[in-house]
Amino acid sequence: MKQVIDRHNLHSQNLHKFDQPSLQLQLESSTYAILSKEMADRTRELRQMKGEELQELNMEELMRLEKSLEGGLSRVVQTKGERLLNEIDALRRKEAQLTEENLRLKQHETGINTNVQGHSFNTFICSSSGDNSQDRESSNTSLKLGLPFPS
Repeated sequence: MKQVIDRHNLHSQNLHKFDQPSLQLQLESSTYAILSKEMADRTRELRQMKGEELQELNMEELMRLEKSLEGGLSRVVQTKGERLLNEIDALRRKEAQLTEENLRLKQHETGINTNVQGHSFNTFICSSSGDNSQDRESSNTSLKLGLPFPS
């Protein structure tokens, strides 16, 4: 019987605690309110940077927004210029590499043509005519002999 009374007393004491929000719940609620306000402010700033909702701004706020946008635009233009210069440099290096390779190939081709022109070739022609009943045509085969191309 004493256990039942103790549980009843404990339960009635805990009922008063449920009427007051817990400290953890209060902290979460205030954090949520702060974050919600910050999100709304950032969303409004973003819309204003896009040129929307400008009618509620006074002259000082408009000038501050303009200065912020000009600073951002100058950083964008600077970054774009740097990337273009890097791309141009890379293309110039590639051009020099391809020009060098083209010159090397032309020199190699000229060397091959010089070697080929200095040697004579022999041509052998073999004729064969058979009395094969299925193939009554004659066939000619030619073979050109010369120096092999260097690999």
